[in-house]
Amino acid sequence: MASNDLSKNAQSIPQRATGDVFSVMRDEMDRIFERLETGFPRLPHLFTPGGGREWMVPELDVRDTGKQISIDVELPGVDEKDVTVTLANGVVTIKGEKKTEHEEGNGRSYMAERSYGAFERSLRLPETIDDAKLEAKFDKGVLRIVAQKRPEAVKAEKRIEIKKA
Repeated sequence: MASNDLSKNAQSIPQRATGDVFSVMRDEMDRIFERLETGFPRLPHLFTPGGGREWMVPELDVRDTGKQISIDVELPGVDEKDVTVTLANGVVTIKGEKKTEHEEGNGRSYMAERSYGAFERSLRLPETIDDAKLEAKFDKGVLRIVAQKRPEAVKAEKRIEIKKA
C-alpha cells in the first residue's frame, strides 16, 4: 500500500485534536453504547426476497418461573383464528397472518406505518418441558403460551452454608 493510501485512510477517521487513536476508539464505543441505550429504530415490516410479500416480526417476552416457562407474543390486530401454535422436536412455532383492512370508496392514505402480512417465530424449549402440558391462550392481542416443566425438573432449592476459611 502506498503512503498516499495510508494518509487518505487516516484522514477519513475522525480524530481528536491530540490525534490519540485510543481516544478515537473510546469515542466510537461511546457512540455505539449510546445507540444501544436509546434503542435501534424499529422496522415496521420486512420483505421476503423476490416475493414482494410482507412479513411481520412479532415481539415476545419469555419468562421462567421455575415451574413453567411462559411466552407472551404481541399480536395487535390479529384474529385468534389466524394464529397457529405447533410443537415439534422441542421447538414451539407461532405462525399467522395479519390481514389488511380494505375500504371501498375514495379514501386516501397519507401515511401508513402499520404492518400487515404473514409472521412466524420459533423458539427451542428446554428439555425440562413436559410436551403434554403446553397450553396457549389468546386475549386482547396477546398470545400466551405456557409450558409446564416436568416434576423431576423442578427441584427444591437447597441453601449451602458458607463457612469461614
